[in-house]
Amino acid sequence: MKQTIFTFLLFLPLFCFSDHKLTIYYEEIEGGYEIYADNLEYSPLSVKVDFTTTNLNVEGGNNNIYVVPASTKKQLLTTLQVANNKKSYQFSYQYFTNYGDHHDDDYDEDFEYHLPFETNQKYEIYQGYNGNFSHQNENSIDFTMPEGTKVLAARAGTVVKVVDEFNKNCGSQKCEKYNNYILIYHNDGSFAQYIHLQKNGAEVKAGNKVKQDELIGYSGNTGWSNGPHLHLSIFMQKLNNRNTLETNFLTGNGDTLELLKENEVYSRNY
Repeated sequence: MKQTIFTFLLFLPLFCFSDHKLTIYYEEIEGGYEIYADNLEYSPLSVKVDFTTTNLNVEGGNNNIYVVPASTKKQLLTTLQVANNKKSYQFSYQYFTNYGDHHDDDYDEDFEYHLPFETNQKYEIYQGYNGNFSHQNENSIDFTMPEGTKVLAARAGTVVKVVDEFNKNCGSQKCEKYNNYILIYHNDGSFAQYIHLQKNGAEVKAGNKVKQDELIGYSGNTGWSNGPHLHLSIFMQKLNNRNTLETNFLTGNGDTLELLKENEVYSRNY
């Protein structure tokens, strides 16, 4: 008697909890499938894939976190291998993704950041690292700035994302969704996010390479904000959280390198 083996490919909806430009797909090979990903973003993406399988083994195990380099197509993630050729097999999957390399903890701790404003200007740190208003357990800095102040790149990098369509703010977290911001990826794997920009206040777009001190936009009072200021955060992005970093800035004439402190005024003369 001839035995017929049926193959069922049952795919759940692809639950991607972001708008990252990542596509996951498969190709059939002898005895199974190869799972690939395309990353059309300008930074690496980390992706965790949860497979549900019948009679298929996931190479390397299930629920792994994979890293797909920036602007990469057909990156092999894993292989599904049929366990018993005499039985039917099927699989489905869902995935979650985020910017950055989840496995990367190595960044340049000695990098000399520049203050993100023009020469011969000075601004106060309204809220510093672990501030009481919105920086609890977060290493971020708020510069008090009038709306329309030129914002310069504190470090060179690649623009990953720009949001500048909003013109709304309030002093509670419910307005966080209205944050205008620029996200920049650095060559050591870290990111910088410049937040609360003016509506239509970005001077760059995703994919642009920016130099240190290059004009990237104009400060504002949008999103979760109760007054005009620039929020700057440097961080390593993990799949489910950020590791915000304490960073040293050149101040004064450029001959002092220091951590910025809350309620202090810092001038830039370089």
